[in-house]
Amino acid sequence: MKNYDSFVDALDDLRKRGYGNDFETDSFCLYCGDLDLRLNKEEFHVDEFYRFEEDSNPDNNAVIYAISSSTGVKGTIVDGYGAASDNISVEMAKKLHYHSAMTEA
Repeated sequence: MKNYDSFVDALDDLRKRGYGNDFETDSFCLYCGDLDLRLNKEEFHVDEFYRFEEDSNPDNNAVIYAISSSTGVKGTIVDGYGAASDNISVEMAKKLHYHSAMTEA
């Protein structure tokens, strides 16, 4: 994985590398409004992720996930953690946060 100086640098580089679609977490899937596309947890893979922590304001902590679907669609998910985390299903949280936990072990 690459190291980025900022959240914006990471997003810019991922977009240049083809992760151009913006996904958001829904209760039981990922959703891309531009494509009107929903992906269940079996339909995407987390290729990379980057965690950004802001000591001065913990509410701004975030993770960027670079994902690809089984059909080749690529995009990013920006997910807060801590106080900024979204309400998603347990299964979806496991799929996304499994990757973060693997690097902390």
